[in-house]
Amino acid sequence: MKAYFGRRYTLSASHRLHTDALTAEENRAVYGKCNNPHGHGHNYVVEVLVGGEVGRETGMVLNMALLDEAVRGLVMDRFDHTNLNRDPYFKNRAPTTENLCKAVFELLDGSVEPARLAQVRVEETENNFFEYSGA
Repeated sequence: MKAYFGRRYTLSASHRLHTDALTAEENRAVYGKCNNPHGHGHNYVVEVLVGGEVGRETGMVLNMALLDEAVRGLVMDRFDHTNLNRDPYFKNRAPTTENLCKAVFELLDGSVEPARLAQVRVEETENNFFEYSGA
């Protein structure tokens, strides 16, 4: 039997939406108040969904402790309480939540065996959320 298991995590990070590919004027036009030179922060909610066969012996898709360990070691330790603009992942890309969502997926992909990473969802605000399930 195949099933899915999801878990939520909260991380706090700041960012300034800005890209060197645009002029200062274009950055202000595209990103508005999120282009503030001093940046701003969010309390992101990161949801990780894994899928796989339910273990005959355990009755689980994946042990929750293994998922927590992967998320803590690969995502939380890297991004929680940081300025995303300073992370190497965002060196050549704007630290949008779309890109953060993709980064989380790429960092976790392959780390939750025997389950498979199905999707990552990141809530930026109570109104904005982003989902990524691979290329």
